Amino acid sequence: MKAGPKSPPHSHPAPAPGRKLEDVCAERGIRLTEQRRVIARVLSESGGHPDVEELHRRTALVDARISIATVYRTVRLFEEAGILERHDFGDGRARYEMAPESHHDHLIDLRTGKVVEFQDDRIEALQREVAKRLGYKLVDHRLELFGTPIDSDKD
Repeated sequence: MKAGPKSPPHSHPAPAPGRKLEDVCAERGIRLTEQRRVIARVLSESGGHPDVEELHRRTALVDARISIATVYRTVRLFEEAGILERHDFGDGRARYEMAPESHHDHLIDLRTGKVVEFQDDRIEALQREVAKRLGYKLVDHRLELFGTPIDSDKD
C-alpha cells in the first residue's frame, strides 16, 4: 500500500461521473485548442487507465498531427488542474483516469495488466483506525493490490 499524499492537492472538486472532460476544462477556465479538445474527448471516452502512449495512439486515429509531446503537455495540464489523476501500477508507466468523485482503490492483475476499481468500507475504516492508533489523522491514502486470478493458480 502506498500511503501519503497524492500528487499535489488541488482545490477543485473531482468531476462528476459521466461528465465530459471538455466541459470540466471550460468550467475551470482551461483554454482548449483543437488538439487539446481531441485529447480531452479521447480521455472522456477511453475508460480504463491509459498511459500517454496509448492516449497518443488513440488521438492519432482522430488527428494524426497531434504529437506525443502535445499529449504529455496536455495530460500534465489536466493533472495540475485536478481533472486527471495519475497512477503508478508498477509497470513503469504513468497511467491516468479522470479524477474520481468518490474514493476508490485498485486491484491490478499481474498477468494481464487489467485494473479493477473497488471500494470497501471495512478497508477504509481499518486504515483510519491504524492511523489513529499510530497517533495520526488520516488525510489521504492510496491502496493498490497486485494479484493473479485464483483459478489461474491451478495451471
